[in-house]
Amino acid sequence: MRPPTFAPEPSVVASAHVSIPKLAPVRGLSSTLVPTPAAPPVAPSVTPPQAPATASPAQPSASGVVPAAATVPARPLAPFAGPRRLAIFNHKGGTGKTTTTVSIAAGLAEKGLKVLLVDTDSQGNVAVSFGVKPEKTLYHVLVMGLRAEDAAVTVRPNLDLIASNETLAAAELYLAGRQNRDRVLRDRLAAATAGYDVVVIDCSPSLSLMNQNALVLADGILVPVACDYLSLVGVRQVIKTVKNVNGLLRHPVQIYGVLPTFYDARARICRDAVDTLKQHFGDKCLLPIRAATRVKEAPAQGKTIFELAPESNASEDYRAVVERLVTGKGAELPADFSPASQPMAANA
Repeated sequence: MRPPTFAPEPSVVASAHVSIPKLAPVRGLSSTLVPTPAAPPVAPSVTPPQAPATASPAQPSASGVVPAAATVPARPLAPFAGPRRLAIFNHKGGTGKTTTTVSIAAGLAEKGLKVLLVDTDSQGNVAVSFGVKPEKTLYHVLVMGLRAEDAAVTVRPNLDLIASNETLAAAELYLAGRQNRDRVLRDRLAAATAGYDVVVIDCSPSLSLMNQNALVLADGILVPVACDYLSLVGVRQVIKTVKNVNGLLRHPVQIYGVLPTFYDARARICRDAVDTLKQHFGDKCLLPIRAATRVKEAPAQGKTIFELAPESNASEDYRAVVERLVTGKGAELPADFSPASQPMAANA
C-alpha cells in the first residue's frame, strides 16, 4: 500500500519552484491520503505593505472607546529573511506547536529583533510558558476595543506578548457577528505591529474563526509536525486550509516550512516521517527538533528551553530554526545527529 501523499499547490508553499514528487515506498507507513483537488488560481488581493508606516491617529467611537489600532511611529526593520508575520499552525494537537512558538519568538528576541508574540489559543499556554499572567488579553483587544499596545506586556528583552486565556473562546461569538469577520484581528493589530520586526502568532489546534483571523494576519506559516503517522495524515488538512485562505479569503499566505518535532533517530517511524516530509516539501522541510525531556519541564518553571537547558539538543535545534528565519540559510545536520547519540535523559 502507498504511504501518505500531499498535494499542495505551488502558491501554497513559499517558493513556486518547489515540486511535490511522488513518494517512493516508506517503511512503516501503510495508509494512503487522497490528494486535495487542485483549486482554480485566484488573483491575490492587495495586502498592506510589510514595511512600517506611520498610522493616522485613531478616532474614538461613539462610545468613546479608541480602537486598538493606534498610532505607532515608523521604525526601520532589522534584516530578516523569513516571513515578518509568522503563524505557527497545525490542526492537530500534540505537535509541539506552543513550544515551537515560544522558542522561536524567544530566539529571535535574543538576536536583537523586536518581536510581538500574539497568542490566539484560548488555552493560554504561552503566558504560562513565560511565567506571566497578564490582566489584559487578546479578548480585551478584540471585544472591548482596548488598544493592542495596552494589552502587550514585555516578557523578555525585545519580546512583547499579547496573551490569551479562556475568555478568548467568547470572542468567537463576537467575531461571528462582525463584518469582514476574518479580518478583525489584522485590523485591530495593524498599527501596533508596525513597531516590531517580527510578529509570531500561536494558533489553536482547530478549524476556528479565530484561526482564520490568525492566518489572514500572517504572511507565512510554519507547520510543526510530530514524527508519527497520524501527524503526517494531519498535514493534508493544513494544506487544504491554506488553499482556502488563499482562495476563499483571498489572502496570499504561504507555507514557509514544515518542522518535524519529537524526533528520535533511534525510532524507525521518526526517520520515515522526516523522509516523507523531505520528499514532499523539499527544502521547506526544516531540520527536526530532537526529543528532550527538558522541553516538557520548561513551562512548569516559566522558562524557555534556552534559559532552562541552553546546551540541550532541543535548544540547539531551535536555534537552527531561528538562524534560518533570520538569514535564510539552513543548517547542516549536527555530527552527533545519529541513533546512537539520542539520549532521552533529563538533560537531553
